[in-house]
Amino acid sequence: MKRYVGVDPSTQTGLVILNESGDLIDCMEITAKGKDPERMAEIIFKTLEQIEYSDRVTIEGFGFASRYGFLLGGLGWGMRLGLYERGVRYTEVAPAALKRFTGAKGNAKKDEMAVEIFKRWGFEHKSDNVRDAFVLAQIGRFIGEGIDGTKFQQKIIQTILGGIEKRKTKALR
Repeated sequence: MKRYVGVDPSTQTGLVILNESGDLIDCMEITAKGKDPERMAEIIFKTLEQIEYSDRVTIEGFGFASRYGFLLGGLGWGMRLGLYERGVRYTEVAPAALKRFTGAKGNAKKDEMAVEIFKRWGFEHKSDNVRDAFVLAQIGRFIGEGIDGTKFQQKIIQTILGGIEKRKTKALR
């Protein structure tokens, strides 16, 4: 069974696991208490424990306007390094692309996104982070299963895949 994992790295990390049909396998918000860096390490390790080698992981890109940029950058890079160390490939999706994939605008508020997610997939959760992770898992599933989706979703997928190709090309030079 294929698994598609969405990860929204944060001090309250959202994680969603879907199967190839889009059925929900698991969803959770991962947190930890204590002082940093111990708290950050615990969130990273708890997140990585949920991910299997064969999973298709989609992770939210860095939000550069965040007032917690250094903290979230540490969590985000810690998770990416952990995935790299385990040989798990991942796709990164910009925050605005994640929002637009739901049918909302790229600068949509969290409550607007919640409505779009429910209308499109019937999914609801009290955590913004889990809802974001759900959309990320769906993006991974659309890519992995070759699902066309709507025209705007196709355009977003093409942009994401184009970004992957550009990075590969640069790395080969």
